[in-house]
Amino acid sequence: MSSQFEGSTQGLTTVLGLQGTVDYEVGWDPVAIGDLADRHRITHDELTTSRPVDDERSLLVTLLAFVRDGAGGECFVVSSAVVEEFATRMRVRITLGGTSVRAALAMRMVGLRSLLHLVSIDDHTRRLLPPDCAYLCSATGDTLDPHLIVQYPAGTVIRFGGGAVVAPHPNRVIFANDPPARALVLDPRLGDALTTARRFLISGFNAIQEPDVLSARLQEMQELLRRLPPDALVFYEDAGFHDPALSAVVRGTLAPHLDVYSLNEDEAQAQLGRRIDLLDPDEVLAALLDLHTFVGGPTVVLHTKYFSAAAGSRANDLQRGLDGGITMASTRYVHGDGMTREDYARTAAGARHPGGMLVAQTLESTAGDVKIAAVPAFTLDSDSPTTIGLGDTFVGGFMAALANDEDEKEVSFRDRPAALEPAAGALLPGR
Repeated sequence: MSSQFEGSTQGLTTVLGLQGTVDYEVGWDPVAIGDLADRHRITHDELTTSRPVDDERSLLVTLLAFVRDGAGGECFVVSSAVVEEFATRMRVRITLGGTSVRAALAMRMVGLRSLLHLVSIDDHTRRLLPPDCAYLCSATGDTLDPHLIVQYPAGTVIRFGGGAVVAPHPNRVIFANDPPARALVLDPRLGDALTTARRFLISGFNAIQEPDVLSARLQEMQELLRRLPPDALVFYEDAGFHDPALSAVVRGTLAPHLDVYSLNEDEAQAQLGRRIDLLDPDEVLAALLDLHTFVGGPTVVLHTKYFSAAAGSRANDLQRGLDGGITMASTRYVHGDGMTREDYARTAAGARHPGGMLVAQTLESTAGDVKIAAVPAFTLDSDSPTTIGLGDTFVGGFMAALANDEDEKEVSFRDRPAALEPAAGALLPGR
């Protein structure tokens, strides 16, 4: 087991778990994708997001279906070799990902430190994680199981099989086989770290596929949560479960211990089993209320491209977090990994999305038994938007907005080598 402490962790009252990733970010090339689809003789009528991804051909079938629908998601692949094979066909940049890591980097961008919990480590992580990012890691040795992330722009056209698919929206798709994430071994030092935490992020249970492993980790997590101060905020970020049946197990076990249950529009639609018109206030209200009932006790936070909203007993207390989260995610959408504190400030001063404003105003004016708070997103314009990590960055912005100056020690950027800047990333050899 390893750790990185730059100075002291005293005062690091935001703990972000439970795992990070090494990401292979694919440079979008619709011509190369279409040519590869033709090479595999893929037809339009076989596109689906519900078949197992066990080779390069099935990966392409799944990816093309997501692009056709303008949707995003996370898919399990039978082996990291499938990821590596596809990566050899494309231009790929190596970055660090995972909800906890990207949330930590977002907080760091506005000068706030946090403590990460990781379950795997390798040279890419050591090289790209800034030295002032403190972490605990449960791994006993190095492993590398990259996550393949494909982001695509709205309107992109992929021609294959005598026809074409056109993306109605920008989005991203993740393909991964990550044994350390599936095992999700918890560092025994995490409990001590939680005794002084004011905010704790739980994410990463979605990668577990074995019910007995999940049961053991949930039991450990319940014991760990008892070590938090009574007033600590426990924030759960949902994700695409590799085994969807296990989502209900996690939700049912953790819900009584959570303050916030957060999810994006794709995850919300998957949970509800229906599409949501995100610009229809009535549909959004119905979805929020259904999600609140579906999840149970925690306040539900829904973050989308048009607004972020909270429904539940703590909704009014979370308004600042909703605004900070959507501002941070919007900044990343336009500026990507290279976003700065100045970019964040400019985004915050920008115009709000008219449709999002209507939804937010309608939600907040709705009288009922369930408290609702909502914040509109911004009107954004980018020729090359970043869709990777927006939900993760939302979490970081949410946490940062709720952190008080006295809670966290400011990051010092002095004399930090440019090579360690995560925005720089790296290219796979030979690309």
